[in-house]
Amino acid sequence: MDRFDRIYRLHNLLTNRRTPIPLTDIMNELECAKATAARYIEDMRRYLDAPLAYDRKLNGYYYDQQHAEKPYQLPGLWFSAEELNGLLICHQILQNISPGLLSQQISQLQQRINQLFKLQPHSPADISQKIKILSIGRRLKDDAQFKKIATSLFNGKRIDIEYTARGESAAQTRRTVSPQQLVYYRDNWYLAAHCHHRDQLRVFAVDNIGSAKILEQNALLIEPELLEQFLTSSYGIFSGSAQHTAVLEFSKARAKWVADENWHPKQQGQWLDNGNYQLSIPFNDSRELIMDILKHGAEVEVKSPQFLIDGVREQIESMQKIYKK
Repeated sequence: MDRFDRIYRLHNLLTNRRTPIPLTDIMNELECAKATAARYIEDMRRYLDAPLAYDRKLNGYYYDQQHAEKPYQLPGLWFSAEELNGLLICHQILQNISPGLLSQQISQLQQRINQLFKLQPHSPADISQKIKILSIGRRLKDDAQFKKIATSLFNGKRIDIEYTARGESAAQTRRTVSPQQLVYYRDNWYLAAHCHHRDQLRVFAVDNIGSAKILEQNALLIEPELLEQFLTSSYGIFSGSAQHTAVLEFSKARAKWVADENWHPKQQGQWLDNGNYQLSIPFNDSRELIMDILKHGAEVEVKSPQFLIDGVREQIESMQKIYKK
């Protein structure tokens, strides 16, 4: 029986009994020795603030509820050992992918986890040192706007944002949006929202939102099916309905890796007679796709459509001009 499960069983035993419980009964219930049962009792007093008292006359333990406003309960959330480890791993992942993100809001939960782990033979530090997540290209440094966006999203409210688009123009605009979903993609956060200025679904990079103000108006909610289609029907973060299909042929050396990769939920792949691997991907905007094609260098060839071939060729020619210098 797990340590947490024994404490949970002891708590239920004490809660459901009207008279003090002898230590022998506790030992039988927990299926443990006298010293182990005594240690669980002390752990509940020390770490869980249980009002556990001993009645010498009746030779038993009980919850002393005389000065309490309400019956004692195990503090906060209660987890099994596996659930607690899973929760700690989730917390560690959040800390790694976005350091400091919502750290103030979840600090009490972390304290509660640390308190529960005092009952375990290993500490949270031991577990956190066993998990390493390497983030590349992370941009979000300040979570001030993220918290406002999350609040408006969960409360179903519209939000007024100041947004700076990337690109040569770097135009800054102010617009009202109805948040639909926060998306974590390639080490960065994005907001999928209905833009009331454009009257259409758009994706905004959270790190490009300079200011945000939650409004009193209720958000316009988009049907889940439409939102899912918008976010996943075409390749990459440049969402929208897929209008084209990219056909890529990877060399034998690269094929064994690419064949196991998930580029898109609706991708289609097949092995060719020459040992190469052909991958077909639906897309709408070619910018991100071209970047991912170029990272494979000479190990991939774009077969179609022609405008995608031309786009890759233009990038290669521009690169050649730089290095000819």
